[in-house]
Amino acid sequence: MPAYVIAHLQEAAPHPEIAEYIERLPTTFEPYGGRYLVHATQHEVKEGNWPGHVVMIGFPGIAEARAWWDSPAYREIAPLRSRRIEGDIIMVDGVPENYIPTAAVTPYGRRRPCPRRSASGMTMAISTSAADPRTAYGRDHLASAPGHSMIAMPVFGR
Repeated sequence: MPAYVIAHLQEAAPHPEIAEYIERLPTTFEPYGGRYLVHATQHEVKEGNWPGHVVMIGFPGIAEARAWWDSPAYREIAPLRSRRIEGDIIMVDGVPENYIPTAAVTPYGRRRPCPRRSASGMTMAISTSAADPRTAYGRDHLASAPGHSMIAMPVFGR
């Protein structure tokens, strides 16, 4: 499942450290399968306030994204950015190819795990939700999306 590192960076004055960071950054994430998805482009704010810039790097999975973030090569250059540019950076999993968004939230507003379609076509999800220790979604609540079956699985080891 893909993963993404998303940075919302504030405006910064040009500085040689920033130029060095930008120049060296790709060589730190490419060995982990990372690639720029958004960089040095304009964004269009539709709601709220979003000053600054957006950078988004895609990875094959969250393990690769974490390995890059913790790598000696990236840790070495990270201060070049953090000393000169303020911002927020998050790391997030993408959704699987067969993701079904209607099965991601219960009628009670609790998030379910990311559902996946099995080879047989059934939608299955296992949760460690505290709704009921006997099933994934609570004893009396089995949610389903039209045309899909939701299977409640026993949850053990709480």
